Amino acid sequence: MSDLRDPAPYDALLLLSFGGPEGPDDVVPFLANVTRGRGIPDERLKEVGQHYFLFGGVSPINAQNRALLDALRKDFADHGVDLPIYWGNRNWAPYLTDALREMTADGHRRIAVLATSAYASYSGCRQYRENLAESLAALEAEGLDVPRVDKLRHYFNHPGFVGPMADGVLASLADLPEGVRAGAHIAFTTHSIPTSAADASGPVEAHGEGGAYVAEHLDVARLIIDAVRAETGVEHPWQLVYQSRSGAPHIPWLEPDICDHLETLHGEGVPAVVMAPIGFVSDHMEVLYDLDTEATAKAAELGLPVRRSATVGDDPRFAAAVRDLVLERAASERGRAVERCALGSLGPSHDLCPVGCCPARAPKPAAAGADSPYDHPTARTDHLGAP
Repeated sequence: MSDLRDPAPYDALLLLSFGGPEGPDDVVPFLANVTRGRGIPDERLKEVGQHYFLFGGVSPINAQNRALLDALRKDFADHGVDLPIYWGNRNWAPYLTDALREMTADGHRRIAVLATSAYASYSGCRQYRENLAESLAALEAEGLDVPRVDKLRHYFNHPGFVGPMADGVLASLADLPEGVRAGAHIAFTTHSIPTSAADASGPVEAHGEGGAYVAEHLDVARLIIDAVRAETGVEHPWQLVYQSRSGAPHIPWLEPDICDHLETLHGEGVPAVVMAPIGFVSDHMEVLYDLDTEATAKAAELGLPVRRSATVGDDPRFAAAVRDLVLERAASERGRAVERCALGSLGPSHDLCPVGCCPARAPKPAAAGADSPYDHPTARTDHLGAP
């Protein structure tokens, strides 16, 4: 096998995602998993679950992950990369612990992990690392010899992630009526998180207002705007806005909300808007409800033409980017100098999350980082990390 196609030392890839219900009976148990430890009663969970019940209690995320798995397996096979690919979720079947148990039983000892979150943040990175640590601890308690897991770097600025989204914005602009197309604004959307979590996202040196979370999204937005201008010759006004807030009203979260933003643009006489969900890998429930349902209804109420551009999903370019990330990390682990593919001003992200990167509210063990208690040569004994 060519060294350029060699995934060693990795002997498997794990697709790690959030999970979602696949029927009405799954909704409350799924939400109980998501909110475990918070003591939220079932009646409140039923209220929260109305978004899912509107769509038959089915989140599209699991089907989208199955499609991504197919795309990854095809791409790897087509390019001679011999690496089995598994799938595990944080909050619904197939569960992460079960997936790692299966991988261990199949003899896999060194596992690369792709999380379906492209950006730095506690919920988008460290929490997945905490989940990995919890699952490894569960396997260890069962007497299993736990494998080593390495989480692949953030891919927000990889061309295989940015390119499909830029094409989606171009397609949405082309779909607008010709009379409003040139004056359309672009609303780049991502999941709102508490401002305190945003400010502490990324390595310690990136901490500050908005942290790495906001900086990375802004960099992607600029890349897409540049691609649109290069293709159309039009410089569309744009802003990074937020959606899917779920926290208590008294806690500051990133703003403005997409619906508030649409009202503001309408009041300023903007003729049309393209909503570009750059913070999401696939068209799952938060895209389906918060943008396609709620924000689109708000736009209709205002009489404001809107289009929603596509996420990357199972685009072949994204599958190729994942292959690139695996082989890049594998070569680096073998001691080879590697040229890392990244667009924009921020450069490629780190392979190994440093201590203090996207810290948790309360210290918890997290795998696949410099503070990991599991099998990394630079792991520290103070593996709980920064509080």
